[in-house]
Amino acid sequence: MNLPNKLTLGRIFVVPLFIVLYVTSYHMAAFILFVLASLTDLVDGQIARKYNLVSNFGKIMDPLADKILVYSAFCLMVENGLIPGWMLIVILTREFVVGGMRTVAASEGIVVAAGMSGKIKTVLQMIAVPMLLLVPFISWDYWLFASQIVLWASLVMTVYSGVEYVLQNRKVFTL
Repeated sequence: MNLPNKLTLGRIFVVPLFIVLYVTSYHMAAFILFVLASLTDLVDGQIARKYNLVSNFGKIMDPLADKILVYSAFCLMVENGLIPGWMLIVILTREFVVGGMRTVAASEGIVVAAGMSGKIKTVLQMIAVPMLLLVPFISWDYWLFASQIVLWASLVMTVYSGVEYVLQNRKVFTL
């Protein structure tokens, strides 16, 4: 297994530790772990492209690792009121629709690449989570507001990228 794939798996394997840190109120440690895990997403892709280590495993598992990490954090944040439950439902609905369409397309031998709007969505989500994790530590009133703006921007990009994905790949519905 190559280094980018090991980094991707590492991102998945730290999720239980992140959850334990968060639910036991070690939010700063959870913040640090989340940021480090998020950075592996950036690094694994760069290494894979630079050294021609792009693999089918990485193409599938890298975005899945991102989702597991980010949506685990979002679920925890619904519990303590940092994120409204309806927002998480919208985000997860987009992921299930896109994932289902990708599965159908793959069963027909069609590979659907991730679009730029989906990548922007992921980046915004990966910025929103650590910002929200820091809310208890930063007494600056505008921090919560700024973190909510990034969260809402990620929601807008989630919906936009989902609609864009469905429209661009509507042929999947006729398979």
